[in-house]
Amino acid sequence: MADLKQDLDGLRIARAPERAGVGRWVGWILLLVVVATSGVAGYRWVTRVRPVEVQVATVTERPVGTQAAVLNASGYVTARRRATVSSKITGKVVEVNVEEGMAVTEGDVLARLDDSTVRAALALAEAQAEAAKQSVAENEVRLAEARVTLGRLNQLLTDRIVGQAEVDAVKANVDSIEARIGSIRQQVRVAERQVELQKTDLDNTIIRAPFSGVAISKDAQPGEMVSPVSAGGGFTRTGICTIVDMRSLEIEVDVNEAYIGRVKARQNVTAVLDAYPDWQIPARVITMVPTADRQKATVLVRIGFARLDPRILPDMGIKVTFLRKENAEIDPAPAAQATVLVPKAAVRMEEGQNFVFVVRDDAVERRAVRIGGADGDRLEVVAGLQSGERVVVSPPADLRDGALVIVQ
Repeated sequence: MADLKQDLDGLRIARAPERAGVGRWVGWILLLVVVATSGVAGYRWVTRVRPVEVQVATVTERPVGTQAAVLNASGYVTARRRATVSSKITGKVVEVNVEEGMAVTEGDVLARLDDSTVRAALALAEAQAEAAKQSVAENEVRLAEARVTLGRLNQLLTDRIVGQAEVDAVKANVDSIEARIGSIRQQVRVAERQVELQKTDLDNTIIRAPFSGVAISKDAQPGEMVSPVSAGGGFTRTGICTIVDMRSLEIEVDVNEAYIGRVKARQNVTAVLDAYPDWQIPARVITMVPTADRQKATVLVRIGFARLDPRILPDMGIKVTFLRKENAEIDPAPAAQATVLVPKAAVRMEEGQNFVFVVRDDAVERRAVRIGGADGDRLEVVAGLQSGERVVVSPPADLRDGALVIVQ
């Protein structure tokens, strides 16, 4: 047994003595290192410089010779000559010859009303006039006979064959027939006027175009009743169609009365239709309506197009820019070179110096500029900027040179 125990002891592997607590300290040290590293990274993330969100606008330029703007306004295209065509009489529509978008010429037949009753009345008036004329002819024959009889009696009176009483009776008959003929002739004139009246009523059943233009609406159909006045509730139409004279198109804008002093008669205007934002239309002020709207505090301004175009349609929305007169003291003449323009909201002033923030890559550069005159909601930049550069619009008060930005 002793030998076996010794043999087993000889197989045991000798190990070095363990150092108590060393592994535990190593773990704590590694944990502290991780926490410290995370803290430094978190501090850097919290204290990092964050980019500022800004709105930018591109610097533009006004072409050579273009006048500066003094006021912007919006309005609508209107037609000075526009009419809803109706009938003079009440009647039933039997024919409509117009459609939306159709060009019509003055005098064209737009519609016809039922004329059966009017034609019957005209025939009656013509018959009455003819009967009156026949009565005149009959009485003229009687008058001729009475005059012959009067002549014979006068001769017999001279020969003392008949008495004066008989002559006077025949003369009275002649005068009576003459008076009757005069009365009947007056009745003939009345009948002829009645015929003319019925012919007018017959002509009123034909509705014609009052002027040349384009039909923009069709308001009645065959079988409906039309009337010059509203009657019968919603079952009677008051118009056949609406015609617009496209040659009378102009612009009407409401200008705030505080800025009406910037608008003058015959002032040049640039108009832009909402439907064609890239098309600038030359125009000119016609007149300012000499009254103000007390509710809106505006004055109506009429503007005429320099040249009409088929793309211009009534009631289109339009924006206009009133241009500065060339002979005005504030702007002697259009510039001989292109003028750089920047939004007013992009320019700031500090200690009497104008400056803007120009966006370059992801940062801004503060740049001093020299400002000229105004052009609507933009400013003329004499020096400091070039067309195509981007500037910050309404920059935050704490924005500084070199700050990182993000464009909204």
